[in-house]
Amino acid sequence: MVYKVLYQELPAEVPVRERTKALYVEAETERKVREHLSDRGINIEFIQGLDEEHLNYEKQTVEKLEVENG
Repeated sequence: MVYKVLYQELPAEVPVRERTKALYVEAETERKVREHLSDRGINIEFIQGLDEEHLNYEKQTVEKLEVENG
């Protein structure tokens, strides 16, 4: 499954919507996604599993959608 991860690059600061970034990770579970990203030092706000329809929408709307393997 592909997960959309919303995060802040600065883990010590309060999340600000305008600075929220997204990345996409293919993994078996949300836990695997968290393990994959654990060494990056980012503040994960939300992890959302994407069904096929939502993933297709993201591919159409995100300019450079890259999916990492987790």
